[in-house]
Amino acid sequence: MIRMTKAELVEEVSRVSDLTKKHSEVIVDTVFKSIIEALHRGEKVELRGFGSFRLRKREPRKGRNPKTGDKVDVPPKRVPYFKPGKELKDLINREAGDDVPPSPAAAADRASSEFRVQSSE
Repeated sequence: MIRMTKAELVEEVSRVSDLTKKHSEVIVDTVFKSIIEALHRGEKVELRGFGSFRLRKREPRKGRNPKTGDKVDVPPKRVPYFKPGKELKDLINREAGDDVPPSPAAAADRASSEFRVQSSE
């Protein structure tokens, strides 16, 4: 499986925006930090055309220590969850040779103008 690292993402932002790598890194870090902080506050983050981030609550449960087989209590926790948007699903599932997807810069412009944080209250 081929993966894109954070450094490669910074490189791509730098390339399409004509910004320095340092400025691009600040932008990428700020986006990630904003999403994490919103989730920490219990808010939902919606990126139109891309998807949404939200928290799911896991109830406490009885688990099992795989080494000893002993039962253990697993405490409740919140886990981040990403739900891809319809447009992202359509772009990923497009057949090769179909229309060329929008440029990363155009997609980023549209996504940045539609970044929205919702409170779960």
